[in-house]
Amino acid sequence: MTSWLDQKKHYRAYRARVDALPEPYRIAVDALERYVSVLGPGKSDPLQQVFDDLTELFEQAAADGTPVRAVVGEDPVEFAEEFLRNYPAGAWIGKEREKLAQAITRAER
Repeated sequence: MTSWLDQKKHYRAYRARVDALPEPYRIAVDALERYVSVLGPGKSDPLQQVFDDLTELFEQAAADGTPVRAVVGEDPVEFAEEFLRNYPAGAWIGKEREKLAQAITRAER
């Protein structure tokens, strides 16, 4: 766990990286940031890791000239959901998915 001041500095550095992206990539990262903020890890350190990894992915895509659609595919929601599955720690949605699956398994017995 990092201090709130370190978290704030890290977030500002992250935002500077996002703001430096060419427009289509910046728009995509902003949209994904909003989505994963709601459904991603609830704690700031794991959530910041998601943001950092998304930014790195789009920085690389921008450098390679890969179109945004080629990165996220035809269904951006599916892309975001699949991306978030890599960060199960602290994500309330993952816990709820697991509880649902367990309840259905118990119901089958």
